[in-house]
Amino acid sequence: MPYDSETKMTGPYFEARYSDGRTAAARDIRVALSKHGLLLRQDYPAGDEVWPYTSLTTAEPLSSHAIDALISNAAQPGASLFVPNGSFARQLAQLAPHLTTRAARRRAAVPWLITAAVIVAIAAAISAAQFSPARAIASMMPDKVRKALGNQAVRSLTKSKPSCMQAEGLAAVSAMTRRLSSGLDGGRTFNVTVVDLGLVNAFATPGNRIVLTRGLIEKAGSADEVAGVLAHEIGHAVALDPETGIVRAIGMSAAVELMFGGSGTVSNIGVLLAQLSYTRQAEAQADETALRLLEKAGISAKGFGQFFRRVNKEGDAGSDSAGGIAGMLRTHPPTAERIRRVDAANTYRATPALSPEQWQAMKAMCPKAAKEDG
Repeated sequence: MPYDSETKMTGPYFEARYSDGRTAAARDIRVALSKHGLLLRQDYPAGDEVWPYTSLTTAEPLSSHAIDALISNAAQPGASLFVPNGSFARQLAQLAPHLTTRAARRRAAVPWLITAAVIVAIAAAISAAQFSPARAIASMMPDKVRKALGNQAVRSLTKSKPSCMQAEGLAAVSAMTRRLSSGLDGGRTFNVTVVDLGLVNAFATPGNRIVLTRGLIEKAGSADEVAGVLAHEIGHAVALDPETGIVRAIGMSAAVELMFGGSGTVSNIGVLLAQLSYTRQAEAQADETALRLLEKAGISAKGFGQFFRRVNKEGDAGSDSAGGIAGMLRTHPPTAERIRRVDAANTYRATPALSPEQWQAMKAMCPKAAKEDG
């Protein structure tokens, strides 16, 4: 910027060394701090000029201890001005704060702040979308792997207890399962096993396999109560909660190895499943799925709530010492919140989950139950 008579000086002249960037030679000039920029006074045909403060850059940020300043002008590429005077450097820092060390640190921090903000935004988006890497991997498991895991889990958890195989009882379980699963899209089917075990429990395993215990059926006061519990476990299976829990437990790399046919990744899947617990959100989601399935099947949800109240009032159905399986099974503690959720369910026309004959067959399907009935 050429110098004009309106430029106001704010201090004395300082000796400086100036290079125009076009020639190798540098020359001595005088420089002063004016209102709008650096005033370069030259005994040279080019005459005086002003470098606006806003166009100044510096190779080394100006600090309070600076003893000199090397200045460039963005409007004149290659040109530079060296002023070996600490007072000049400190005064320039006041007039052009973007040249200071504080401004340089702030500029250096901006990319990190942007990166941090992006990470926070991504994390918030993931949280809002309820994205789970473990669930994503679980959803990519081939059906063959999921079924193999489920079969292994059932064998592991029931190896010391027989399955209940009475024909009429199996038919009743199948009828209830088909009625509940009819409300799902895609024609999904579930393999339900009833185990001769006195502990009150039910759990889902990978591959759409579900286990009910004899103790649970004995504890239930009606087929509708069993239907509510079974619908809840179907909800876990639909959401891939068992598969997701296994991935979280064994780690991503082991899960990927398992997906591609790795052997020995999980030596005892039954014990592993027994150690898993679902989150409050997963349990609530399974309850909501159960209520939808019960409504679509025309089965009253009151039995679901009644089962919670019954077990909550009477406590666990006791233990079953054989094989130590009782300590391995995951429990579903009934809570006031879950009971309130069930009580708030829609009202609709409903029919019993099973006929009286089917319900009696289900109750008598295990050897111990059959013996006691006889």
